[in-house]
Amino acid sequence: MKATTELFYTSLPVNGIDLDELLNDEALFIQVPADWHIVITDIKNSTKAVLNGQHQTVNFLATGSIVIVLNIANKMNVDVPFFFGGDGATFIVPPLIIDAVMQALSKYKVNSLNNFELELRAGVVPVRKIYDDGYELRVSKHSRSSVFSIPVVLGQGLDYAEKLIKGEDYLADKYPDDEDEPDMTGMQCRWDRIAVPEDQEEVIALLVTAREGVRQSAVLRKVIQLMDEIYGPPQQRQPISINKLRLKTSYNSLKTELLARLGKSRVLKVIHAMILNAYGYIYFRTLKGKLYLEQLVQMSDTLVIDGRINTVISGTAAQRFSLEERLQQMETAGEIYYGLHISNASIMSCYVRNMDDAHIHFVDGSDGGYTQAARMLKAKL
Repeated sequence: MKATTELFYTSLPVNGIDLDELLNDEALFIQVPADWHIVITDIKNSTKAVLNGQHQTVNFLATGSIVIVLNIANKMNVDVPFFFGGDGATFIVPPLIIDAVMQALSKYKVNSLNNFELELRAGVVPVRKIYDDGYELRVSKHSRSSVFSIPVVLGQGLDYAEKLIKGEDYLADKYPDDEDEPDMTGMQCRWDRIAVPEDQEEVIALLVTAREGVRQSAVLRKVIQLMDEIYGPPQQRQPISINKLRLKTSYNSLKTELLARLGKSRVLKVIHAMILNAYGYIYFRTLKGKLYLEQLVQMSDTLVIDGRINTVISGTAAQRFSLEERLQQMETAGEIYYGLHISNASIMSCYVRNMDDAHIHFVDGSDGGYTQAARMLKAKL
């Protein structure tokens, strides 16, 4: 029985139907095993850090927590659902790896505070606690493309876990720091700010949550259909385009990546990264490099559904006006709350296990898109 629960998410089938069809069929969502755990990381006072110009560092640290957890899971041959949130991340992990995950995140918390003076909180809540307190947590796998799938969650379980953790009751102080440095192999943050695609004007970070008393899946489906209607299918509102990608070249920007990844800055490592980036200009003009860039766009994590919608999209100001008008109508009708932030670019951090097919790219609006949208949403809540 234990082996079955450990491989629960690994063995879930991938649903290749359209997202609005998936949300219309709740039978495709399976309850998470009660012996699993919800792990949440976030940067304390992230809004202040973003306003102080540290939005890229906040994103780096959030990405780092994902890399740590996925490297542990990969070594144990299990898959875990995870959700990027701009200033943190959420994971649902099996009992097999929970101790290793929390010990590594405890060490990462120390490194983050020492190197960036930013406090990374890491907390854990048993899924059983969620169910005992009357909340739901069901998950499905959705195929975004032929090479990329995402977890989709229904229920308020993750939102409830976040409230518990931020209430200080479930922070991970009981886990001692591991003497070893966390394994952050594959973490890369080497793309510069990414301008909006041709013929588009802006990037928006959007958060939408269903109100109490409404059918969550139906409301989220309605918002997805609304984005399809106004912006077109996902590929048309994709904020990442190949011809706008630019590698970072400055010493300081690459030094920041290495501080987040290694816990210390090493001059030779920074110079090595600069050489690799210089080589990238050649590599990305080869057939293999061009294929990687095509996959990068497909595997950009621009949509998260963790019980609410978190998405980064690009379009025109006219499209956004139309979207806001319709969202405001839904909010007035008591269906949703939403938060939104507008910027002129995206930022991207990456997890690259190999250059062929094991890479994921985490996207946020520049200037702290998700964090700023969350600020607007929280004011309403």
